[in-house]
Amino acid sequence: MRFEEQVLSKPGVRYRVGALPPAWSQVKLSENDLAWFTEDTGHALSVNSTCREHDDASLEVLTRHLLEGFTERVPLMQRAEVVDEREALRSHYQAKLDGVPVELLLVVLKKDRCVYDFTYVAPLGHLQDRVEDLDALVGGFHVENPS
Repeated sequence: MRFEEQVLSKPGVRYRVGALPPAWSQVKLSENDLAWFTEDTGHALSVNSTCREHDDASLEVLTRHLLEGFTERVPLMQRAEVVDEREALRSHYQAKLDGVPVELLLVVLKKDRCVYDFTYVAPLGHLQDRVEDLDALVGGFHVENPS
């Protein structure tokens, strides 16, 4: 897997994401294509692509899969939006991760037999602090032809 000039490439998949400001440090997490965190504030962002059969699962079902590991989940908002010319589902939750209260923004879409998901985790009450960074990451998203 390679990530150069905002483009992630791995076997069968190639996509571009928007740039993040320098406050974000990229980290490697085995379960994600891309992940970043802010050391000073405890915010985290991740992006993942899964290209296999999903039995045509709905965006709602795919979103629920992203919530595994979080407890005391409270849905606050869900709305459809367009990402890279496809319908996406944006969801806002309050939950706990290892007993710590957090807020989540999740964006899920399907395109070209793949599911793409974006996860933004913020300390409770601090979602708005860096939500524009998630929006920049998602706003620059575009699936490219794998080479």
